[in-house]
Amino acid sequence: MSTISRRSLLGQGALVVAFALSGKAVAQEPKKSGLPGDLEKYPELDSWIRIDTEGRATVFTGKAELGQGLRTALIQIAADELCVTPGNVDLITADTARTPDEGVTAGSHSMQDSGTAILNAAANVRALLTDAAAWRLVTAADQVELADGIASAPNGQQVSYGELVAAFSLHVVAKPDMPRRTKGRRLIGEDFPRVDIPAKVSGGPAYVQDMRLPGMLHGRVVRCPSDGTRLKDADFDVVLKLPGVEKIVREGRFTAVIARTEWQAVKAQRALQTAGWERTGAPLASTDLTKTVRGMPAEDVPIFAYPGPPAPADARTLKVTYTRPCLLHGSIGPSCAVAQWENGGVTVWSHTQGVGPLRKSLAELLHLPPEKVRCIHVEGSGCYGHNGADDVAGDAALAARAVPGKPVRLQWMREQEHGWEPLGCPMTVDLEAQLGTDGRIAGWRHQVWSNEHNDRPTSGGGLLAGREMEPPFPAQKSRPIPMPEGGGARNGNPLYALPNASGVFHFVADRPVRVSALRGLGAHMNVFAIESFMDELALAAKADPVAFRLLHMKDERARECIEKAAAAFGWAARKKGSGFAFARYKNLGAYCALAMEIEVDRATGAIDVRRIVAAVDSGEAISPDGIRNQIEGGIVQSLSWTSTEAVTFDPTHRTSFDWSAYPIVRFPSVPRSIDVHVIDRPGQPFLGTGEASQGPAAAALANAIADATGLRLRDMPLGADKIKEGLGS
Repeated sequence: MSTISRRSLLGQGALVVAFALSGKAVAQEPKKSGLPGDLEKYPELDSWIRIDTEGRATVFTGKAELGQGLRTALIQIAADELCVTPGNVDLITADTARTPDEGVTAGSHSMQDSGTAILNAAANVRALLTDAAAWRLVTAADQVELADGIASAPNGQQVSYGELVAAFSLHVVAKPDMPRRTKGRRLIGEDFPRVDIPAKVSGGPAYVQDMRLPGMLHGRVVRCPSDGTRLKDADFDVVLKLPGVEKIVREGRFTAVIARTEWQAVKAQRALQTAGWERTGAPLASTDLTKTVRGMPAEDVPIFAYPGPPAPADARTLKVTYTRPCLLHGSIGPSCAVAQWENGGVTVWSHTQGVGPLRKSLAELLHLPPEKVRCIHVEGSGCYGHNGADDVAGDAALAARAVPGKPVRLQWMREQEHGWEPLGCPMTVDLEAQLGTDGRIAGWRHQVWSNEHNDRPTSGGGLLAGREMEPPFPAQKSRPIPMPEGGGARNGNPLYALPNASGVFHFVADRPVRVSALRGLGAHMNVFAIESFMDELALAAKADPVAFRLLHMKDERARECIEKAAAAFGWAARKKGSGFAFARYKNLGAYCALAMEIEVDRATGAIDVRRIVAAVDSGEAISPDGIRNQIEGGIVQSLSWTSTEAVTFDPTHRTSFDWSAYPIVRFPSVPRSIDVHVIDRPGQPFLGTGEASQGPAAAALANAIADATGLRLRDMPLGADKIKEGLGS
């Protein structure tokens, strides 16, 4: 994992060689060229694709593999358009020295931004290869056949890609709307085996946690329980004499130990932490942060406003409130980074979701020019959102600076991961609707209270270590993310055709605790609220929940998705304990509808999820199995968030430091059956899928509980204790 492939670029012309030696692709000023995705920012073909003299293709993406199957899908796209086998494609992901800077891998944008760019770039390269082959083989371009890295003429003459690239350069600007391949092998749309899975299931080196470099030392950062606390002075001289301890790094309040083995570093860390800790700020006003945030000063940000006549006088008004507590990312592998300081600069291997922003933050933290910082993405064991990956990269870089020339692997402990990672925001949603005598919604009001949902580092003050410097780096400014993407307001605008409707995001800038991006941002909560309320309105209208949704839905693709899920589930003949929900992620991404069947033990309140059937429309499906993987994983994670998870606090700090204090769903609680139906739309734009199922899964669970028990639970988590209490009362 530590070796960087340096395949020869000879044969692509002096321009390409010089370009490769200079480092990563250089962004061009946007010229509104009509190029798709991030090809607009990096229009030169060799920013994305290079072919060596042996005919191997190297493809570059600034997006990161997070377990969503991105590497597999991008290899499929490139191999299909270039007419080569997947085994003849090397994919380089998220490296500040080699790949385009595509920002953060988040918001289900990878296929929309990077996938479309690589698709068009590959089509451009294929056209150049075809034209070069036509000249070489003395035939018309439309008579050239490309297959497996070979160009063939009708008379049987052939020439390899390696020979062709010697005659032209790929350092040229891409042409927009390049026609895609129309004949030959089609890898797109096939269930190609995931390239990242073998090492993960065989115990091979798959994650940054597995990295081992020659002469590597091990580090541990020394911190007290959680955000809002700090260590008291310790006896550093005694700890420095412990076996294997190489260095104790102290800069301001930042403290780390470096040792020859990992266990020696852990023992030294524990010895320093025995000094104890103290609170650095005022105690929490309330341990129920949902109520705390709702009661704080807020800036009112409009989400949407749909015109329409006032509701009729005889309309019924329904008002409800839904809440979500703080959530952890709960990564199975604690955050980890490897850093090496050489020649006045640093290289950091990190599972960050944004190597470009991290590079900027580290440069500021370390007082280095950005060109002296290189960030290379390596997968981490579990995370969608802003967990501790960036923070631990800062910790590792500071530690490595103290031992130049030697790589340092620094990993957080479990209690540090739970105690210091940024949390998913607590949220409250108020919904009000008027229901006419005709059974239609005649008015709708959506209000949501929340902090920001993105404090990813863009400066030294965005890293924990930056706060511990003396003086500390200034904190990053809290601000709402504008719609249509949105943060706390994400998916607060229903896709349904609702007259006389409006929504407001009550943005709370002050944060009682550290919060940032959790998978889906506000969509999980907003969809949970909207789709739960749709069921409550359907009940009030004495309507079938699916029919009620279709009554208010005009989007034809959404209707097809809803109808597909209902039919595949057998909704018309459903059993008691069934729930349904739908959303289009951000109203821009994938459509997802799902139906769920549960059983509830009325004595204990325990929920048994019997089966789930989902339908998803992600536009053109590159890898249908990859789409199913993302929907299934999103469902399981959402069920855990919705039924089990909640960060706990006392007046001074977090108290969820391990899996016993922060339980997540275990294997016995995983749904017995999840059946995902992919609606493929060849030729249509790619739509982000990774965060499409979390909101619908949460609401479908609440709706199934209501159907099974008659209880309408509106405050997450919807756990067995609440069900048991509700049934008892």
